[in-house]
Amino acid sequence: MPYSYLVEILQNIAPMPAKIHFISGLPRSGSTLLGALLRQNPRFHANMSSPVGTLVNQMLGAMSEDNEFSVFISPEQKRALVMGIFSAYYQPQADKEIIFDTNRQWCSRLSLINELFPGSKVICCVRNVAWIMDSIERLIRKNAFDVSRMFNNPSERGTVYTRTEALSQGGRLVGFAYNALKEAFYGEHSSSLLLVEYDILTQAPDKTLSLIYQFLGEKPFDHDFEKVEYQASEFDNRLNTKGLHDVRPKVEFQPRLTILPPDVFAQYQGLSFWQNPSNSLANVIVSQVEQSAVNNLL
Repeated sequence: MPYSYLVEILQNIAPMPAKIHFISGLPRSGSTLLGALLRQNPRFHANMSSPVGTLVNQMLGAMSEDNEFSVFISPEQKRALVMGIFSAYYQPQADKEIIFDTNRQWCSRLSLINELFPGSKVICCVRNVAWIMDSIERLIRKNAFDVSRMFNNPSERGTVYTRTEALSQGGRLVGFAYNALKEAFYGEHSSSLLLVEYDILTQAPDKTLSLIYQFLGEKPFDHDFEKVEYQASEFDNRLNTKGLHDVRPKVEFQPRLTILPPDVFAQYQGLSFWQNPSNSLANVIVSQVEQSAVNNLL
C-alpha cells in the first residue's frame, strides 16, 4: 500500500478522544495493579501492556532510512502515521476522558511522547530490582512443568544464576526496562515522570492514588482497594508463565523471605537509583521518605 494512501486513511480516523497518559517502569512492580485500580474510575481506560509501543517502533523503523521509500515521507506524514496508531487503537474507548497506555518502552520514547502529546505524564512503577528477580523466579518455579518463553534456550533456563543473568541483559525483560527508566529519570523530560514504588502502593494505596491524581491534575475518586478485578490468563498462558499478570482482589503488602541465593540478592539489591533523586526533576513516591518530602510533588 502506498504511504500517501496509508496517511490519508489514518488522517481520516477520529483523533484521540481526550487526554492520554502513560504507565511504564520496571516489570513485576505494580503496573498491572495500578491499571486495575485506575480503571475503576469510569472516566479512565487502563489495561495491561498494550501493543501500541511495539506498533509505533515498527512504524518508525518502516519510515527510517533503512527503507528506500522513506524519502517520500515528510515529517508531517510521519507524525500523522504515528498519531494514527494511537487514534485507531483507542477508537473503541472514545467515550473515556483519559487513556492510560502501558508499555515499558515509553521511558525510552519521552521525546516522541512530548512531541505528540505535550503535557502528558508518565507513571513509572518501580521496585527494588532484587525483589523483581525474586518475583520472576517464584513464577518460574511455580510453573514447574512449563517452559517459560521469557528465556531463549535451555542454557538460560538452567539455574537461578543463568535466569537472572539473562533477564538483566540490556535488551531483556528487566535490563531493558531498567536502562530505559534510568535514561528517562535523568533526561530532559524527567519532570513529566512520577515514580511509584511497589511497596508503598501496596502499603498505602489510598494515599498513593491520591498523590497520583494530584500529579495528573485530576479530581479525586473513591477507589475500592478490597475488590480489585483483573485477569489476563490468555496472554500469560501464551508466554507459558501462568500468573504473570494476576492481581489479588485485596491490595495489601505481603512481606516474605527471598528465595534467591544471598549473593544473587545482593547483586541486585543496591540498584534503586530513584531513592536519591538528585540531578533529576522526576517526581518520586518511595517508601522510606516522609510524605511531606516527596520530591517535586507537594
